Amino acid sequence: MQREYYATFHSHFGAIRFHREKTKEGIPANLQPVPRTLSSSCGTAVHFFEEDREESGTSPLAYPVEDPHGEIEQIVEVVENKYVIRYKAEE
Repeated sequence: MQREYYATFHSHFGAIRFHREKTKEGIPANLQPVPRTLSSSCGTAVHFFEEDREESGTSPLAYPVEDPHGEIEQIVEVVENKYVIRYKAEE
């Protein structure tokens, strides 16, 4: 099953870097303004889609999110037209 996500960032550079990484992985991703109901420090989000991992149907974000540069503010999944937080940076 394909899942829909938005990632928000602390900086515009972080959004660009994340977008490049997803593109290199072959994952469809677009840079776009952050949806109004999500907060963001920089105003830029990456909208992307990922397939479930393995046959278990587990969300890709059930696994730890790697953020070595500390740029991701949060990642939300779109579920029934609502945003469900799947990752949130520590304050």
